[in-house]
Amino acid sequence: MTRRPYHRSRLPLTARLALCALLAGVAACSPFGSDDLNDADTKAASGGGPTFTVAAAGDILIHPQLTEQGRKDAEVTGKGEMGLDFDLLMAGVKPVISKADLAICHFEPVAGKPEGPFESYPTFRVPPQIATTIKNIGYDTCSTASNHTLDHGVEGVFNTLNVLDKAGLKHTGSARSAAEAAKPLIMDVKGVKVAHLAYTIGFNGNERPKGKEWLANLSDIKAISAAEKRARAAGADVVILSIHWGRENWSSPAGSQLYLGRRLAKETGIDLIIGHHPHVVQPMEKVDGTWIAYSLGNQVARHDVPNGLTEEGVIGWFEFSKRGDSWDVQARYVPTFVDIPPDPDESGKLPKDAVTDHRLVDIASALRENKSLTDQRRSRYRLAFQRTEGTMLNRGAAGDGLRPLEPLPE
Repeated sequence: MTRRPYHRSRLPLTARLALCALLAGVAACSPFGSDDLNDADTKAASGGGPTFTVAAAGDILIHPQLTEQGRKDAEVTGKGEMGLDFDLLMAGVKPVISKADLAICHFEPVAGKPEGPFESYPTFRVPPQIATTIKNIGYDTCSTASNHTLDHGVEGVFNTLNVLDKAGLKHTGSARSAAEAAKPLIMDVKGVKVAHLAYTIGFNGNERPKGKEWLANLSDIKAISAAEKRARAAGADVVILSIHWGRENWSSPAGSQLYLGRRLAKETGIDLIIGHHPHVVQPMEKVDGTWIAYSLGNQVARHDVPNGLTEEGVIGWFEFSKRGDSWDVQARYVPTFVDIPPDPDESGKLPKDAVTDHRLVDIASALRENKSLTDQRRSRYRLAFQRTEGTMLNRGAAGDGLRPLEPLPE
């Protein structure tokens, strides 16, 4: 994939580390700091082979409040389509997403028509304009297998995939024909052939039409294993699985997740497993050399009753390096947060110093760069970061090297 240009130091890694040591206290000395998100020199210095980075994030769900935010922002920017612009909503994570060699989104709902009508829970039909923003902030491909994939039947699946095509986004997990479903999605990432698979545990009681089971991928160990084998036969060097599973609003993986995750890690050659659906962050864990992100929480959403955890999410950052005949994967994470304006009081006014817009932020970056943050917002961001860190590590992943891509600023 071709990445957007960005500024970073051109000094060799060893020279940068030496400079950091001389300037201790001025800048962080980690080779994984904010200026080195995509630094192949880091791996080249260790004598490794091909390298590439992957960024993957949680559920994208556009609830009515976010549609209204897109309408409000379009009036300010004068951009967008049919009076909706979601770029400002998601701009806070663009610096991370756009620097990955491969960026994977999870598109959970059904896309509607630009002019509407739009629907929210329990059967989503969201503005297709969000796909333009997903592309604009740097995503390359999206998984489309979720419990909402069949919310509007065959027509909904077709329209969603047409929308993603129009935006220039690859996709996998649902299909418009048997031939499309059978063809593995394989992308060239810095000369490495990377396959992306996507499966879901169910469709909220909806059934795939008889004879059109290819419409959306239903999780099954045999089906996933067969899909991986087809991808390898088609030339894939690396296979990444997006999977929609688990229990909503639970910060610990369900037994079914643990069981299936372990079987996938031990019985297939899948190189990375990325989980969605619970809408809250769950731990990462390395099983038999394979990283499993049980749930990355929400990338962006606005549930009717935010519970404090649904606003928190994670961008998983994975550094792939070829070592002989196998791939070494180093895992990092970027805590994120969705600012949600509070409800106004009886007079229609917001509390003093309250946020006025829905915004997705990279917490560490916001704490470091936004000097206008109130004490209240700064405290909320720090809480989200620390809680996410505790969740990420509570299955022993620290012992396998898991850490934040950028530490919590002092």
